[in-house]
Amino acid sequence: CAGILATLCVQDHWTRPGLPSPLRPICDLRVLKHFIEEARDAQAAMLTCKEGCGLPEPVTVPQTKVDFSIWERKNALEQAQEVQSGLWLLNQAIGSLRASVTNTALQSHIDNSLINIFRIGKVLRSLDIQECNPPAGGVSGGEETWRVSSASELLQVHVNFLRGKLQLLLSNAPICH
Repeated sequence: CAGILATLCVQDHWTRPGLPSPLRPICDLRVLKHFIEEARDAQAAMLTCKEGCGLPEPVTVPQTKVDFSIWERKNALEQAQEVQSGLWLLNQAIGSLRASVTNTALQSHIDNSLINIFRIGKVLRSLDIQECNPPAGGVSGGEETWRVSSASELLQVHVNFLRGKLQLLLSNAPICH
């Protein structure tokens, strides 16, 4: 775990806003495993939370189900756009949760989830997967989304998204092969 954190620290040092990505891409899927474990920690903390840990209103999240025949027909740019849009939605939804949570133990896990979404963006840039910003009104109409009304559902979607579409994108990044 210390090696992964060192990699993330080096990544943070190398990539500041406005500066190019580091020379070496981050192809080690143990970095993703670290993000997934921390997302699971947030989910576990949510399950033990009794007060001050709800969503004020339903939020839109990315669909996590993957139809492999459709996914494989998409080109790398389309896959990257789908993942980037999903990360944007998760960032918005988890940010909304953060604003409503009063439980301090859960707040630290949520803060960590938001930081990790930012770090995942850096990992994607290190793999020459460019950021795809959604339109001003949100994600495009072609993106599959749904709404969740509880914080535990939201954090489950977060874990599933990392384990599913993000892992598929990272494991097949052309620069790593």
